[in-house]
Amino acid sequence: MIDTAPLYYTSFNGHKRIASGSLTVNALAVKHALASDVPSPLLTFSDQTGQVVDLDLRGSDAEMLARLPPEDGQHETNQSALIESGESGAPRGRGRPKLGVVAREVTLLPRHWDWLAAQPGGASVTLRKLVDEARRTNMDRARQRRANESAYHFMSAMAGDMAGFEEASRVLFANDAAKFRQLTDTWPADIRDYARCLAYELPLTEVPSQAA
Repeated sequence: MIDTAPLYYTSFNGHKRIASGSLTVNALAVKHALASDVPSPLLTFSDQTGQVVDLDLRGSDAEMLARLPPEDGQHETNQSALIESGESGAPRGRGRPKLGVVAREVTLLPRHWDWLAAQPGGASVTLRKLVDEARRTNMDRARQRRANESAYHFMSAMAGDMAGFEEASRVLFANDAAKFRQLTDTWPADIRDYARCLAYELPLTEVPSQAA
């Protein structure tokens, strides 16, 4: 399944955040800032990956915007959701709904079968619940790992020479949010806030822009 949710970006003029939102908004902000002959580096980052996005700013605004990729990103999502929800495109008849259940052999020790048999719903229901919980746990871990990596990409580009960077990187991957906030507290406000947004998937709307 392809998710076409829009992708978002954030641009910086040095340590100052000048734009957040669509690629169009960011490209225009960067182009106009460049035209003002500002000395600070101008960089645009993907809110999904924390990596720098290259923008071709040549020509007029219209020419530049015409070269931008489509605003809707396409990325894969869980393709098993349809089966697991028990839904399909076919009309549902009377009786028990189809759940896409597949029968396979499971080998367990007697004490395991005894425990499963004592659970509400029996062995099959309990096993499905255990598998679903394990999948959710793994997905949460993978999501946090991606968030950590996104924050690290951004920090490496914008905060690599700032005080506490090395230690902040370590506690980031240790998921010590309190220590991470402490170590980044002295960083320029926009750098600090965006790194925290990426690390803990906070809505950027909750972070006030420092742009004039």
